[in-house]
Amino acid sequence: MDTPLTAAPFSPALRIEAPAEQLLPLVLASPHSGRDYPAAFVAQSALDAVALRRSEDSFVDELFGHAPRKGAPLLSALFPRAYLDVNRDAYELDPAMFDGPLPDWVMSDTPRVAAGLGTIARQVAAGAEIYRGKLSFAEAEQRIDSLYRPYHRALEELVEGTVARFGQCLLIDCHSMPSIGGPGDSDVGTERVDFVLGDCYGRSCDPAVTDAVERHLQDHGYCVIRNIPYAGGYTTRHYGAPRRRRHALQIEINRRLYMTEATHEKHDGFARLQTELDGLIETLAGLLSTGTLE
Repeated sequence: MDTPLTAAPFSPALRIEAPAEQLLPLVLASPHSGRDYPAAFVAQSALDAVALRRSEDSFVDELFGHAPRKGAPLLSALFPRAYLDVNRDAYELDPAMFDGPLPDWVMSDTPRVAAGLGTIARQVAAGAEIYRGKLSFAEAEQRIDSLYRPYHRALEELVEGTVARFGQCLLIDCHSMPSIGGPGDSDVGTERVDFVLGDCYGRSCDPAVTDAVERHLQDHGYCVIRNIPYAGGYTTRHYGAPRRRRHALQIEINRRLYMTEATHEKHDGFARLQTELDGLIETLAGLLSTGTLE
């Protein structure tokens, strides 16, 4: 059952695809696959709609879209990352973007803000500046109140509901990455591996989870590394608490595996990858059924 949640100018802003019955202590989230670019936002930007999509994790929600059939809910943000990034603390904001001083409690000195990729990004992932002019803090608050908070409220309810039902929860935070490191990345200009698994260097989930995901992907011929250059964002850090039986793993998929990056179009690899990710969910179901997570 799909549950749309609306927040202007996005209609809807979120989608929860829930199974008829949740069979697994597993929740999946796709925070960056939103591809609704309102005309007012595009007009506010110095970039066209195609350039704005450079920060988008195109089609990741679809890659994992069979999860509800297997008994696990999938939460997707339908608003674009270039408009608001929910994989940040709520107020990671760059003072240079605003037409007046920001409150003292705003987090303006984080590495994400310095890279131009705060809660409201200054740049797309490729390094181009998004906005023509300055924003007001009131606009930032409106985006955070209408989109960021509902997203995390929905995600928290899914996680806590899963813990209440099963005694534990594994959250998979689903992302994609450009095939080559871009401006501001530690691996700029470098061709990337197929998958990066981010578990905050072992702090956000039981090692058995990361081991199982890595082994499944390697068995299908993929090159996998852990935590470099992506160890996990806000979602992984915030929801991953293994001692409280809440596990969180970030999965970054190289976009060249399933799409043509320049045109944001799926290619023939999409169906194969989707099938193999279906198998990954089944692998995780088997692991979770053993009750062996710490």
